[in-house]
Amino acid sequence: MDATSSSSSWKGMMEQGNEPHVLAVDDNIIDRKIVEKLLKNSSCKVTTAENGLRALEYLGLGNDQDNSLETSGSKVNLIITDYCMPGMTGYDLLKKVKESNAMKEVPVVIMSSENIPTRINKCLEEGAQMFMLKPLKQSDVKKLRCQLMTRS
Repeated sequence: MDATSSSSSWKGMMEQGNEPHVLAVDDNIIDRKIVEKLLKNSSCKVTTAENGLRALEYLGLGNDQDNSLETSGSKVNLIITDYCMPGMTGYDLLKKVKESNAMKEVPVVIMSSENIPTRINKCLEEGAQMFMLKPLKQSDVKKLRCQLMTRS
């Protein structure tokens, strides 16, 4: 399965009228609530996590869970995560997701309030779908959905 397969499943879901399920990860509760509201305004089902470890647990990729399990692959259609978080950065979360057989096809979007080109490039090279600057706006979420739906 290549990167286009994951976004085509997103597109198929949209055509069937199903809400895409997004995992939003941010240690800042205000930022997390903003992202959640923007995604819900765009007809997404949203699950939030306050850090990378919680996100991995939700995805079934925690330390005590088997990374080869295929059952968790359908849990989410997109992961959007902050870059700077204590314990595990968004970049570390991205790497863990991309190393997992079950989750590697799920698009990951990194967000940050800092516009640092080397950081942005590092994330994109590791497999991030997009890098977005915070604070996110409704137009950013619309752009994200359009990009994911038109990739084929």
